[in-house]
Amino acid sequence: MMRNPYPHELQFGDIYITPWIPALALAFILSIATAVIANKSGLSRFFIWHRYLFLAIMTLYLVLIDSYLIKVF
Repeated sequence: MMRNPYPHELQFGDIYITPWIPALALAFILSIATAVIANKSGLSRFFIWHRYLFLAIMTLYLVLIDSYLIKVF
């Protein structure tokens, strides 16, 4: 019986890393791009706390990347 067909580690040569590290880096880059677009288009004026919005967007991207691209769980 196979519990999970997806790998639990990513291998780069002899180095094993958790899949959360590239997912977190990609979520960070995407949230920066989203924040820049929101600032340039004027959508950021509708939010009071920009830091919490950035963290919420980054968390949303991290969950989406984990759910659809990496499949950790």
